[in-house]
Amino acid sequence: MSLARSRGRRYPEPPHPYRNDYQRDRDRIIHARAFRRLEAKTQVFTTRYSDHFRNRLTHTLEVAQISRTVAGALGLNADLVEALALVHDIGHPPFGHAGEQRLDEIMRKFNDRFDHNLHALRIVENFEQRYPDFPGLNLTFEVREGIIKHSRDYDAEEFAELAEYSLDERPPLEAQLIDLCDEIAYNTADLDDGFEAKLLTLESVLSGCSLFCRFYEQAVRQYARAPAKLRFNEGLRQTINALVTDLLENTGRRIAEAGVETVEDVRRAARRLAGLSPAMAEQNAELKKFLYSNLYLHEQLVGERARAADALEQLFDHYVAHPDDLPRTHFEKTRQEPLHRVVCDYLAGMTDHYLLRQQRQSAAKARTSN
Repeated sequence: MSLARSRGRRYPEPPHPYRNDYQRDRDRIIHARAFRRLEAKTQVFTTRYSDHFRNRLTHTLEVAQISRTVAGALGLNADLVEALALVHDIGHPPFGHAGEQRLDEIMRKFNDRFDHNLHALRIVENFEQRYPDFPGLNLTFEVREGIIKHSRDYDAEEFAELAEYSLDERPPLEAQLIDLCDEIAYNTADLDDGFEAKLLTLESVLSGCSLFCRFYEQAVRQYARAPAKLRFNEGLRQTINALVTDLLENTGRRIAEAGVETVEDVRRAARRLAGLSPAMAEQNAELKKFLYSNLYLHEQLVGERARAADALEQLFDHYVAHPDDLPRTHFEKTRQEPLHRVVCDYLAGMTDHYLLRQQRQSAAKARTSN
């Protein structure tokens, strides 16, 4: 089928002599301040456990690697896929999903919301100021569309402000792949990091994850004298390979069965075409269920997430009560936007460590003033 081609940028630019549009998008994303900050944002484990575990940035790089592999095998536009993978988490606030959930709960009190996809769009369109000719990064339509549509379908009536992205149409296959590659990356990585952190035992993993168990038992037979951790690594490597292979093979079958030949055919398709086979989807769901029950809801992680989210809410409340403590550029934004939205955007851009530091300083200031 024909590859996705750029519909252009919001602000027209002349072509680059040796980089295509999506390569330029990739480079702009990598050089963005918001991208660099992902290094200090929690994926699942904070650095209290180990600095070897994934953070939001290393996770993003793993998603990009898997995505390019799948796109290349399917003959899709690997440059577009890479740009989408690199930008897909750029809107996440500090402290992972706990931070996002708490920010959304706070914003609901103001009849507003926080959504990391929508926030990512605001970042690339407005917050990143690097060029004198236009606001934001001036990314191509397809990358901006993919930010919005890669992981969910937004209702066109509820999100009228997103009308230019044709919410009633499917996104290109390159965008559809990102959510699935993201899931493969974080499921297997969280299994790895959870085992390394000793929050998951080998026995529990083998009893709760049939896909991994099959490959681990093969590794034990094949590498009987290898250290236990290397056998675990081999089982994990084969698990990733099985998921990725199934994804590209099943997606290829769906494309053929649907008879799509162009990007326009993909957009008009009755359903998303990228996906795991039913059998592999069932095994992947088992893995996700295991991780939720045994890792994400582990008492050590639950308590740490709650404390971090409380710090976020305390700092939010402080800035709403004392907007003059905001940086000058953010304080000036309150003349055009509601205070709660400005505070939300400011906190969402923070790294974990910076937010905790600001929260301690604000708490100390409050004690002194009292």
